[in-house]
Amino acid sequence: MSDSNPAGREVAICKQFRFEAAHYLPKVPEGHKCRRMHGHSWKFDVICRGPIDPDTGWFIDFGDISRVVKPIVEQYLDHYCLNDIQGLDNPTSEILCVWLWDKIKPDLPELAEIVVYETCTSSCTFSGV
Repeated sequence: MSDSNPAGREVAICKQFRFEAAHYLPKVPEGHKCRRMHGHSWKFDVICRGPIDPDTGWFIDFGDISRVVKPIVEQYLDHYCLNDIQGLDNPTSEILCVWLWDKIKPDLPELAEIVVYETCTSSCTFSGV
């Protein structure tokens, strides 16, 4: 075994959040099932990137991520109709992903990526570009 010094190496930290919400997609064609009101057990990953601190041995405290993100989930998302939220009148996974980025990034500058899971097999990723 070798003694490697991880200090200064960049890592990605991921914290996952969950919420229950309804939505409908008003811009899909008539007759499309997603045009009707329906719900999801949503989850999303908040991924931060940065260097490992040589003194603490970590990059960021998971609690710091939660302090920024949990109020957004509670105030806007959990058990709401997403269409009623400003900026989410057409709440596709793509638009929700960018909306989350815009809400989180100002208070979490280490944010590198958001991944929204509409279902367990369907997701959207946004990295600020």
